[in-house]
Order: sequence, then C-alpha cells, then structure tokens
Amino acid sequence: MLRKYTFDGKLPDRILARRDTGDVGGVVRSIINDVRQKGDAAVFEYTKKFDNFNLGKDNILVTEKEFDAALVAVKKSEIKALENAAKSIVIYNEKIKRKEMLFGKGGTKTGYICRPVERVGLYVPGGKAPYISSVLMCALPAVVAGVKEIIMCTPTPNGGAVNPLVLIAAQLCGIKRVYKVGGAQAIAAMTYGTDSVPKVNLITGPGNIYVATAKKEVFGDVGIDMIAGPSEIAIIADDGANPAFLAADLLSQAEHDELAMSILITPSAALIDKVNAELEKQIKLLPKKKIAAAAVNSYGAAILCGDLREAVEISNLIAPEHLELCVGEPDALLPLISNAGAVFMGHYSPEALGDYAAGPNHVLPTNGSARFFSALSVDTYMKKISVIKYDKPALAKKAKTIVTLAEREGLRGHAESIKRRINNAQR
Repeated sequence: MLRKYTFDGKLPDRILARRDTGDVGGVVRSIINDVRQKGDAAVFEYTKKFDNFNLGKDNILVTEKEFDAALVAVKKSEIKALENAAKSIVIYNEKIKRKEMLFGKGGTKTGYICRPVERVGLYVPGGKAPYISSVLMCALPAVVAGVKEIIMCTPTPNGGAVNPLVLIAAQLCGIKRVYKVGGAQAIAAMTYGTDSVPKVNLITGPGNIYVATAKKEVFGDVGIDMIAGPSEIAIIADDGANPAFLAADLLSQAEHDELAMSILITPSAALIDKVNAELEKQIKLLPKKKIAAAAVNSYGAAILCGDLREAVEISNLIAPEHLELCVGEPDALLPLISNAGAVFMGHYSPEALGDYAAGPNHVLPTNGSARFFSALSVDTYMKKISVIKYDKPALAKKAKTIVTLAEREGLRGHAESIKRRINNAQR
C-alpha cells in the first residue's frame, strides 16, 4: 500500500526520479533508423515481432467493411456516451480557441495570425486497454483547429482487430485512415513517411515508454504535443475528505500501468491510515488488481505535511499530471498551484471526470514536465504567425535603435537594410 513519508523539505528520489524504465533509448533509435531506411518493410517486421501480427500493404489500413462491422458490434448507449463526451470536448475547445490579433497606430501594425497544422498523426494506445476516449481527446481539438487531414495509428496485438468503439470514435471525428501500427515503428512511420503511411507535420497522443521515447527522438523532424509517460495522480486532502473517494481516485490511475504513480498529500496522519485501509479493500475488486497493486506498491506514497499550504508546496515540486484538491475550500488553494497538468477542485470533481466528459483534455504532461508543458488542446494544433507592418515614418522612428544594436552585434547587413531605406527614402 502507500508508503508513508513525513515531509522534511525535500522529496524522496523514488518520487522525483520515479521512472525506472531501463535503457530503451538504444532500442527505439534502432527501430526509428530501420523504419527511416527500409520504410514499410521495417514497419511490417516490427509489427510481427512486437504484436505478433502479419502486417502488409493489403491489411495495414482499416477497411470500410471493418468500420461498418464496428457499428453493429457496439451498443447504442455506448455510441451515445461517445457523442455526449465529444460535445463537451468540442464546446470547451471552441471556447478557448485562440483568435487572431493585429494592433498598432501611427503607421505600425503588429500582431499574429493563426493557422492550423496541415496534417496530423494521432497515436492511440491499444495494448493494455483500448483508449477509446483518447481518440476524441486527440482528434476533436484538431477538428476545431481546422486541421485538413488527420490520420491515426493504433497497435493491434489481438490479431489485427481494432476495438470497435475506437473505430466509431474515429468516424465520429471524421478520421478516414486508421493504420494498424503501434509502438516506436508507428511514430517513425508518421515522422518520415513510408509507402503506406503518410508523413505528418505533428504527432499527438499518449503511449508507453517506447512511444514516448520515440516521440522524444523524432522531435525536430516532426512536431509533438509532449512527452507523456505513465499516468500520475496527486491528491491534496484534509481530514474532511472521504477515504473511500480518495482510495478510488488513487486506484483510477494505478490500474493504468505498473509504472503509474499515486500520491496522497495530507496534514492528517489518521487519514493516511484510513485511505490505506480502503485501498486494501478496493484493490481486490478491480479486474486489473495485479497492475494496480504493482503500481501502488512501487510508486504509491502518502506524504504527511504540516498544513495545506505545505501540501501545495510539495505538489508543485512533484508537478503531477493530475492534481485533486479534496479539501473544504479548494478555491483558496488554486492561486498557489504553479505546476500541474490538470487540477480537479473539490470532493465531486474526480480525475475520471476529466478523463471522459468534462471537456478539457486528458492528454497531459507527466514525469514533472508540467513545469513547462501544457495540456493538449486546440492550441496544440495551431501555429501563431507573427505579422509586422510599418510605413516609412514609423520605420524612421525605430531606425536609430535598430542600427545601433545591429552594428554593436557586428551585423552590418542588418544596419544597411535600415539605413538605405531611411537615408534614401526619396528614391
């Protein structure tokens, strides 16, 4: 169960440096290089090796027949749930979509215009669980942004079959090309292109350590949303929190992966004991209890702190993917939060709400990267292009500043491009 710590100004290494992933970098680089050089042949080879599926040009794409079969295989209530979730995601992203801005006076105009990325590749995990909701979370912000083309890659370790609800979700988002490719080979294929898989401008979506490492390796040749690793949750709770709620929320992340992190931060020693007792009971009820137990035992922690302000200090050090504020007055703590992927306020805003139906994205920065990354959103799929417009009098007012700085930097050509306009303005 949760290992207990008392905060003494620093955190244990197992929390701050919490990913014992082994040396996967060499393996991933080898896969990427093979796909870059051999194209489809390498993609097919690695799919056979890792997913035990004979992939080829004739079966790499999901067919219309498979899409049609998916509609028959699912319940109407499940489709309705997808539609309801999709509606919340679209509304949220339309509300936050960045608008163009141009401003200025006296012969000047500056600002920016916004343009969507042209072609996007989505990675949807399919190993330990079918991440149906991730299709909506990744694709719909791209749709709102106005992305022209969206393709999707997902592994099919179960004999080449894609979960029918994953396909329905793809259809709901207007995705017509779904490729049965997973792992680092999928990231490489979308980055460099093969005969079967088109090259994209941006790759988004979560994945395992091989996928995350592959995204890190190809960044620069292609854009990425973030380097997202195993799931994390930190809960700040006072003695008024319900131990059963807290245990359930900690397990909601632990069941994802043996490397998932679940942390309780509280000034109440009694609450820690109650939550551990609840974990003992609830973990037995989970179909994925072995995964959840491994995660809690390896990366679970209960940190006893002095007060709630110190709890926030601890959370900011961790920079968790998900942060729940299960306290009486969560709004009082929110201004103190500086590092978190998403914040869940109060006793009835559990992390699972954000995973499916609230509207904000569940693709979030992990492993401390919330210190500099943001949640995936419509902004991920849009570029800001700077706009600068000056007339002659306005440029003349800036000329001395520009020439002085350019000459100080030894960039005479820069200075001349200004001088020739100002000194010979009559030409």
